[in-house]
This record gives sequence, structure tokens and C-alpha cells, in this order.
Amino acid sequence: MEVTRVIPAPLDRVWEVFTDLARRPAWLSDVESVEVLTPGPFGAGTRWRETRVGPDGPAVEELVVTAVATVEDVGRSCTIELADTGTGQMTYVFVPVEIGSQRGGTAVAVTAEARPHGLTHLLLAFFVGTFAARTAEGALREELDAFAAACVAGETAGNAA
Repeated sequence: MEVTRVIPAPLDRVWEVFTDLARRPAWLSDVESVEVLTPGPFGAGTRWRETRVGPDGPAVEELVVTAVATVEDVGRSCTIELADTGTGQMTYVFVPVEIGSQRGGTAVAVTAEARPHGLTHLLLAFFVGTFAARTAEGALREELDAFAAACVAGETAGNAA
């Protein structure tokens, strides 16, 4: 599934907010806390533990950046996976908007991929996949909206990579 949104902020600002992991709870309402597990700048190998509040209580997930790319004149991309499970990944692509009414903004595309394991997960994915995809798509759109608001409002104090 892929969700795209144009954020009315320049690429450098959008990347700054995206890579400031410690500030995620300030703009993502369902993120209760973030614990960065690796020292140094944001990049491939960066790991963090994120606690999210859900309908069934808090859920803790460990995430790892598996790829970061900067392509001159195109933008940036970043792939994040659930650490040690291999069951899903999200790829973010950031492209500066060069023409049109949203010139100076940044188009952000998020592609989410899930890899079910075992027969039970495959059957479950088959029967509830469409509903789950719509629910996940709505959640991704909400996260992108919150991310856009943080980029525009200046919610972070810098940690650009």
C-alpha cells in the first residue's frame, strides 16, 4: 500500500523532522515514548524502540533503518523495518516539488509492505486483507498529516542527517 502527501515545507526541513526520533512523541499522538538504541547520526543501522498506545494498551516495537539514500536532484529515501522479525517494512521517499502551486514543498510517499509468515497468517491476510489495508491506509494518512503539521509548525529543534 502507498500513501502520498505534499508537505508545504522544504526537503531539508522535512528530513530534519523525520530524522529527529526523540521528538516523535511530540507530533505523533499514539507514540508514547521513543528510546534511541544506537548512538550517532540517523542513517542505515539506526535502531530505536517505540512505545505506541493502542486499543489493547501499549505496544512496543523495535525499528531499524535498513537503507538511506540521497539522490542529487531527486530527493531522499529511507527504509525502516521491524527489527529482527522481517515481517514488514516502510519505505519513505522525499521529493522536492519544483513546479506548480505547491512549489517549494516536499512530496512524501510512504510504501508499507507486510510479509505474513506461516499458513495461519496467509489465511488471515486473505480473509481480512482488504479491511486491514483500509485501516492501515487511514493510519498512514493520519501519521503523514501529523508529520506535515510538525514540519510546518517547527516542532523539532534540529537533528538533520
